[in-house]
Amino acid sequence: MTMPILFLGHGSPMNAIENNAVHRAWRDIATRIPKPKAILCVSAHWETHGVHAGASEKPETIHDFGGFPQALFDVHYPAAGSPALARRAAELLKPEPAHFDETRGLDHGVWSALLAMYPDATIPVVQISLYMTKPSAFHYDLAGRLAPLRYESVLIMGSGNIVHNLQVFFTHGHCSTH
Repeated sequence: MTMPILFLGHGSPMNAIENNAVHRAWRDIATRIPKPKAILCVSAHWETHGVHAGASEKPETIHDFGGFPQALFDVHYPAAGSPALARRAAELLKPEPAHFDETRGLDHGVWSALLAMYPDATIPVVQISLYMTKPSAFHYDLAGRLAPLRYESVLIMGSGNIVHNLQVFFTHGHCSTH
């Protein structure tokens, strides 16, 4: 079975717990595609020097945001990791070396959508980082190398949005609040 590739603009972390149009759309997407045996996600919230793959067997839920209600911080997405999938992805990414991170959890760019799509958290999830100093063409090439995973029942998912670091955006003169 060939899995689709998804890009989800995850927006506000509140979309994870609110019964809004975004949350319902994520839930609907999961009903329209085959159930994957694993999920490989690239989130805009994990930027590194070099390419890194999450290799934890039990990735923690990372709450990488501030200023939201406690209910959002109480959310945990206990999906298993898959060191085997991390190794398989690393093989496909060659000759670009992938570094394994056995302590990295899943950031909200990953779990916010997956909470709506697969609330039972029974599908293993591996996260791949963005190489922060490389251009988009580099990442596009890497994504193409991961395509064989689609034929292995792995859902490849990208998650982000057009603006991410709002604190920098608002404090460095990019936007006027007056």
